Amino acid sequence: MTEQVMELVRALCGPGQSEAVLYTLCEGACRALDWRLKDGLTAEDCGGAYPLAAAWMAMDWLRGSQGMDGVTYLSAGDLTVRREGGGDNGSLSQRALEIMAPYLQDDGFAFQGVKG
Repeated sequence: MTEQVMELVRALCGPGQSEAVLYTLCEGACRALDWRLKDGLTAEDCGGAYPLAAAWMAMDWLRGSQGMDGVTYLSAGDLTVRREGGGDNGSLSQRALEIMAPYLQDDGFAFQGVKG
């Protein structure tokens, strides 16, 4: 599955990224998702959501490691970089977890009744 995720990351990021770094990030993203899968589910059970989510996570980690967090616009002609805080639509990692939600264990907070 890591190779499939790497293909997506290569297509989305373009050339110029270290293959070793990409592989490590993709492998880590796959492990992070595998760890959270519901009992009995595999990556293959998640269809296209799994490789896309893992690719988004790897890209988010790569972007964060390059100081590109929060960059919402980049232009090469006359060099313009826009970084906007607040009101963003969430990180790619957050979006990845959202599309994987049906396949992941519930890790949310829950109240439980207590007899008093």
